[in-house]
Amino acid sequence: MDEAAIVDEAIVSRRSVRAFLPDPVDEETIKAILEVASRAPSGTNMQPWRVYVVTGDTRERLSRAILDSGIRAEKAKWDEYRYYPEKFFEPYYGRRRAVGFALYGHLGIGKRDVDQMRAQHDRNFLFFDAPVGMIFTIDRRLNQGSWVDYGMFLENIMIAARGRGLHTCPQAAFAPYHQQIRPVLGITEEEIVICGMALGYEDVTKPENSLRTDRAPLEEWVTFAR
Repeated sequence: MDEAAIVDEAIVSRRSVRAFLPDPVDEETIKAILEVASRAPSGTNMQPWRVYVVTGDTRERLSRAILDSGIRAEKAKWDEYRYYPEKFFEPYYGRRRAVGFALYGHLGIGKRDVDQMRAQHDRNFLFFDAPVGMIFTIDRRLNQGSWVDYGMFLENIMIAARGRGLHTCPQAAFAPYHQQIRPVLGITEEEIVICGMALGYEDVTKPENSLRTDRAPLEEWVTFAR
């Protein structure tokens, strides 16, 4: 396999895995992934990322802090930043619905099975049983350009993980629970919780991991200005 094919395979094989094996990931591997990912570009090399890696008892305490809070996902307040638009519109609404129906379809959850939908969503806060969780924050004094830089850093983590046979799931679901997360990890008020991420080995026996999402063809979103 040539170099381009190796890189392409790491990118194309990246997907959001929602069921992991309990097999541990050693700390040296985690450090190597993060060090490689830190080569992401950032304006004037500011490197706006901060990462909290949670494993073992701390991961369990973090999960319990959220799940025992009594705050349902639909009631959680996105009071630090807005991930989604106030009102969805096409083509984004259609894409969102398609992936939601596809995921729940793989799990055998119907659109009226509210309790099952909630239970599946709550698995976010268990990091989908991955042995490693990560929480990402950014200094609230930084501006939008640093958020763009942060996205490239997150993608680098996911690609570096694939190069080591690992999978990930980026999880915006953690963001509105920053009040529950802060005391567990000692996160200061100057930091905004951006998202979480599960890291581990895929459980290939789980139906949710058979989901493969589509991508819009280039003709829909590329303009060649010759």
